[in-house]
Amino acid sequence: MMKTIILLTGVADQQFALTELLKAHNPALSFRCAVTAEELAAIEPEVLHEARLLAFTTSVIVPESILAALGHGAYNFHPGPPQYPGWAPAHFALYDGARTFGATAHVMAARVDSGPIVGVESFIIPDKIGVRGLEQIAYVRLAHLFWRMSRDLACDPAPLAELDIAWCGVKSTRQMYREMCELPAGINPSELARRIRAFHDDFRGIPLTVSVHGIRFQLATTATQTPEAPQVISPPLAAAS
Repeated sequence: MMKTIILLTGVADQQFALTELLKAHNPALSFRCAVTAEELAAIEPEVLHEARLLAFTTSVIVPESILAALGHGAYNFHPGPPQYPGWAPAHFALYDGARTFGATAHVMAARVDSGPIVGVESFIIPDKIGVRGLEQIAYVRLAHLFWRMSRDLACDPAPLAELDIAWCGVKSTRQMYREMCELPAGINPSELARRIRAFHDDFRGIPLTVSVHGIRFQLATTATQTPEAPQVISPPLAAAS
């Protein structure tokens, strides 16, 4: 019997809407929420045995021991399509000049973004959109995917049906991101424009830099940015019907 949903989220503010949505489908559920690996590790083994874990926009890597202890599986909601597994998928999609993007729900496995896929959302990338705008749209689609799957997640203790869709593409990492932000001194104009569009942002704390004669320079970021997409404050989950 599934008694508990464990919510592992990127920030604590996401937890209220997600729990209320799931609770509406199954009022008998109890909830344990975590943001950090330490909070997740503190959940008792007896709770894990009768629980399902749902991860939403988190960077925490769930240990294999916890995945094995869960009685009703673990599912991750990844803010990128199956073609872009890994870290900061929107950045790499813009760099590649991808025409479509999306969101993915999948079974959590020991290797990040590798488990069977159970849900997808996709959309065409608007022309001239920046990375923040693309991530905002992907977040809305990810919230909609969670809403669409919420009844099964809350009410059906059996494993979710797997889709005939496979992960593909290169799994991006933080190190790959850092390497893209290190500009060669002789970079050509078209490559520079691609990297500025995809990686010139300060919200991940990894700036674009270039070294000239042993001196490292950092590209300045603007103090204000023109909104490129509707601003999304929180996922529109609780109000969905």
